[in-house]
Amino acid sequence: MRPRQLLVRCYAEKKSAYWVAICLDFTLAAQGDTFEQARALLDMQIREYIFDMMAGEDRPHAQYLLTRSAPARYWAKYYLARLIGWLFRRGDKPRSHKPFEEVMPMVPALC
Repeated sequence: MRPRQLLVRCYAEKKSAYWVAICLDFTLAAQGDTFEQARALLDMQIREYIFDMMAGEDRPHAQYLLTRSAPARYWAKYYLARLIGWLFRRGDKPRSHKPFEEVMPMVPALC
């Protein structure tokens, strides 16, 4: 595996009074009152997803679950947020969209 393959791409979007964090590589989402809370909940969800897929009850479906991806409109939002962040990174103004990457948790192989 190349190091880039160990990251899952995510972004968070501020709705009216809450944040929604979305994992694009696995089509997972979490909601929280703050960006940090939504991101932490999504991180926990990714870890449980990987565990269930590699060692839990979803193991027979791992090949499909590893390749499940979000619809194109979410990818477009992710890349647009990355572009806007790159263009305007001089200031630390709060943004309504924040792209981020999560390190994919590694699960030891079962013998």
